[in-house]
Amino acid sequence: MSDDDADRLKALEAKLAAKRPSEEKDHMEEHYSQAQLAWRMVIELVAGLGIGFGIGYGLDALLGTQPWLMVVFTLLGFAAGVKTMISSAQEMQGKLSVSAALKEPGAGAPKDEGDHG
Repeated sequence: MSDDDADRLKALEAKLAAKRPSEEKDHMEEHYSQAQLAWRMVIELVAGLGIGFGIGYGLDALLGTQPWLMVVFTLLGFAAGVKTMISSAQEMQGKLSVSAALKEPGAGAPKDEGDHG
């Protein structure tokens, strides 16, 4: 390798280093990330409530049991939403990996084939 090639290689490495994004996160990016996580938890709770309410209301309309199934399924949806929020909070704190958080019951992951309970 000649000196000319070595100089060209160093120049190319310098250009690539200048184009790479910096590794440091800006304070606003960190705040934005925390806001996203907070909204994720709110959406999980509201989705649980909404799905439970919808199922209960639908079954009440079919079976004529107003408002009992709606109340029961809304409470079950709330419990599922809280359980999913707790799994998300543990994942955010680093206590669980993403794959382990998804395997938590109520996190939306399908049960294992051997899990019949």
